[in-house]
Amino acid sequence: MAAIYQAVYRRASSLVCRLHSTYVRKMRYLNELKEDDTLCRQAQTSGTFYLFHNLSPFLQKVGEKYVVPQLSAAEMKRMLEKLRETEQCIEKSVLIGCSDEHVPHFALDLEALEKSIMESELKGSFTDLRKALFVVDVKDAPLLASAQSLLRWHDSHQYCSKTGQPTQRNVAGSKCVCHASGITYYPQMSPVVIMLVSDGSQCLLARQPSFPQGMYTALSGFCDMGENVEETVRREVAEEVGLEVESLWYSASQHWPFPSSCLMIACHVLVRAQQPEISMNTLELEEARWFGLEEIVEGLKREPGSSKQDNGSFLPWFPPKQAIAHQLICEWVKQQTS
Repeated sequence: MAAIYQAVYRRASSLVCRLHSTYVRKMRYLNELKEDDTLCRQAQTSGTFYLFHNLSPFLQKVGEKYVVPQLSAAEMKRMLEKLRETEQCIEKSVLIGCSDEHVPHFALDLEALEKSIMESELKGSFTDLRKALFVVDVKDAPLLASAQSLLRWHDSHQYCSKTGQPTQRNVAGSKCVCHASGITYYPQMSPVVIMLVSDGSQCLLARQPSFPQGMYTALSGFCDMGENVEETVRREVAEEVGLEVESLWYSASQHWPFPSSCLMIACHVLVRAQQPEISMNTLELEEARWFGLEEIVEGLKREPGSSKQDNGSFLPWFPPKQAIAHQLICEWVKQQTS
């Protein structure tokens, strides 16, 4: 029996090592591409490309699903030739990852080309990212979000904030340098807390006027300079709904590209059940209210398009699975039913 256990353990350990080695090799290869312009330029000739137009990703509809196509370097070359565009525009692409087989992935914004012509040629459409995240596969959403954020960052960091001189980016797009001042700029994310408030038996969700009709989500807010996560959570809950936090605990984190590149830090928050009623900040929120378990479960089943009722009102529905708010709500349901 001991010999069988040892054999199984050795086999499992070997598998873990192989998986770990694959990940390590991939990360080190990506780091080489970021640091070596010559190597990265060579990778552009064998990599795949995700296309954007004015920061909107290109999607294709296959049956009932939306897919995010990857164009090979050869397909990119043929398309650019057909549209009478030089291959030099590929130099504006940014490195966003690679496969386990070390096929590098790049994102490229072709804002200078005619959108309708490209859509006709490629048989798809450039779709606003907020809409795209609702329809693409869960595995594709983070890639589109990070790609758009990096493209947006380069678009807004073409000049040094100290000297006003043009900056020079590296081939991978992982940094840009002002040679006049010697400053190196790296893409940054803004920390944002997102918290699901509960009094023990209900959870609090809110909506802003800009939200789609019927959609409610967890409270959120940017961290102020000098604050830690706990301080930001307590302040935001007090500011937005007038409640005092009794305890909180961390759940997970997620990159989110809106309104710019953000790091969403997700927490669960408990407030005292005896606290006063919600005192909503109308400058930030349109509505905030408590939801019971049954209403939350029904809302999770509801699609955005099915929330409108005959009288014109909308039943509550919640963010898609790609959003960390969805994860917080599902975790709360599990806590209530366990």
